[in-house]
Amino acid sequence: MLIQLLTGGGDIKSKLIYVGLYLIAIIVSLSFHEWAHAHAAHRMGDDTALNMGRMTLNPAAHIDPAGFIMLLLLGFGWAKPVPVNPRNYRNYRWGEFRVSFAGIFTNVIIALISAFLYVGFAFYEVRTGAELPDMLFTFFYIVGILNCSLAIFNFIPVYPLDGSHIFDLLFGKLVGSRVTFWMHRNGSYILYGIFILNFLLARMGFSPLGTAVTWIYTKFLALFTWAANLIP
Repeated sequence: MLIQLLTGGGDIKSKLIYVGLYLIAIIVSLSFHEWAHAHAAHRMGDDTALNMGRMTLNPAAHIDPAGFIMLLLLGFGWAKPVPVNPRNYRNYRWGEFRVSFAGIFTNVIIALISAFLYVGFAFYEVRTGAELPDMLFTFFYIVGILNCSLAIFNFIPVYPLDGSHIFDLLFGKLVGSRVTFWMHRNGSYILYGIFILNFLLARMGFSPLGTAVTWIYTKFLALFTWAANLIP
């Protein structure tokens, strides 16, 4: 993200404004993602995150320096995992799934809201002839793309991402304990390998993760554009 921005065209003022909007979007999105995990755990009977001050929207409680830098530079990253104790869940399997999926679900909802607002304000411009600031649309687009990115990235079944817990629940018995143990032990190496591979492919003109993110958010925009066109 930031790499493409700083090496691309445009004046320095526009770049700085874009960076500012992107930073705001990152901080807000990560905070909601981690809060969702903590809130889901609390609803399932585990107050570990609550007692450790993680059931909050305060970004200072959630930002992981390495994950933040990766998200800032490449568009894919992570926050500090929310501490939970699955033994406290009223229902272990349902609790594991709900808590793991909560962050991904929240990012998808935020992306949908951003697409709705983007199309809504564009529709308002067309209907009224008003001219809204371009930065308004830029911000909604950044928020949408970023939250689609977080949702897709966290769904990857690599430890410690949320997708690894979902994978264990659904396919753990099928693949066996040796495979799941190996994936957990080497998760960080696999994760950085994915980053490097995606970066190298992006340099050659194709980013698998970036393409998936753009495709999904484009579909969200198309959905609300279709709905707006139904309004007489």
